[in-house]
Amino acid sequence: MVGFVPPMTMADFFRCSEGVWYSRRTVHHFDASADEAGESNLTVIPLTATDERVQALCDRQGVNPQRCTGGAAFYWQENRDRQPLTEDRAAITADLPDPNNPQRGQLLRDRGYVEQIPVISRYWFGVGGVLTIDTEYETNQGQERCWFVSPQFRVRVGNVRTLGGIYLMSYCSERRCVASPVRQ
Repeated sequence: MVGFVPPMTMADFFRCSEGVWYSRRTVHHFDASADEAGESNLTVIPLTATDERVQALCDRQGVNPQRCTGGAAFYWQENRDRQPLTEDRAAITADLPDPNNPQRGQLLRDRGYVEQIPVISRYWFGVGGVLTIDTEYETNQGQERCWFVSPQFRVRVGNVRTLGGIYLMSYCSERRCVASPVRQ
């Protein structure tokens, strides 16, 4: 898209992601599990470095909160669910950019995508604004890539690896459905 500059820092990524996204996903399992497909809404709310949720996350992870430049709250819900957003279907993140290269850093999360435990991931932005997030869990490794095709459309792909190889691969296309800021 002419004039669109993709985000190249996590702070810019959070700002560009603000709002409600209609997410359509497919998941292919490489074991005996059935493949999945579904639709959901993802609400992204950027948070300041002084937000109590970001500060608490840093404290729980044993990270100096002054290293953090901000974060985001991610809420997911069924596509047609009109109930208020709830913390049991949410994740809080905190950005710890590399002081020498803001296109790289660490991302704290209060719960991971693969294992529902607090994690610290490594991230970097590549050519064209492709964000790569690598996460080491207790028994798995996850990698997610996300990029904006336009300000209103983005793509996410991911995989989960175990000692035995790739366990699953996922693909999500996401379209912004509410452009105005959502606050919680």
